[in-house]
Amino acid sequence: MILYEYPFNERIRTYLRLEQLFRRLAELVPRNHPLDHHFAIQTIFEIMDVASRADMKSDVLKDLDRQKLQLNGYRGNPAISEDLLEGVIAQLEGCFVALNQLHGKTGHALTENDWLMSIRSRIGIPGGTCEFDLPAYFHWQHTSTENRQKDLHRWALSLAPLADAIVLLLKMLRDSGSAQKMLAVNGQLQQNLPQGRTFQLLRLSIDPASGLIPEISGNRLMFSVRLMRQGDDDRLHLAQEDAAFELTLCA
Repeated sequence: MILYEYPFNERIRTYLRLEQLFRRLAELVPRNHPLDHHFAIQTIFEIMDVASRADMKSDVLKDLDRQKLQLNGYRGNPAISEDLLEGVIAQLEGCFVALNQLHGKTGHALTENDWLMSIRSRIGIPGGTCEFDLPAYFHWQHTSTENRQKDLHRWALSLAPLADAIVLLLKMLRDSGSAQKMLAVNGQLQQNLPQGRTFQLLRLSIDPASGLIPEISGNRLMFSVRLMRQGDDDRLHLAQEDAAFELTLCA
């Protein structure tokens, strides 16, 4: 199954973008080739760009605190495992403390690294990191794999508290929903969202063998899904057949 996710607000959209970037960074750093490490550095800069929003850190801290308060209300509930509950609360508290202890925006410490910032100023220019532009960077790419990985781990360390918090918050959000079987008649489905809850994320799972690609749109009141198929002209066309998929709404 292929899983597609659609955020209902800008905050969750930003969380998903950061999660994707953190996953990419974790994939690139352990590799050996200098080109992989070039894109690891580029990914670090992208994380800094996404996380540079003034209220980013405060939003994450508020979400951690909100989840912690909500879970505290389950203490003493016989239907809830106290050990599991205390473990999750401890994770939330750990993420809150680690992120709160960081000074300034995420990645602020890296902005004081002149060598990294010289790369950042050139990396957005097509071919801007050639050896004649950045000889010191070219030299770094020719150092040992162990040396490059050590540097990358050191630079990524200042991003770790945000990464841990984002991963935990998104896991808890995803766990809040339950999957339901849905049917798109003639390739389309439109539905009002249940009232009384504020949904933040839609998750859609579909069999890749169907060759169908979902186009999702929505707001706090409703959502719609159009199932598309890529034609020989490389354009997407609305599928005309009925098709089934799994849908999860997360609040």
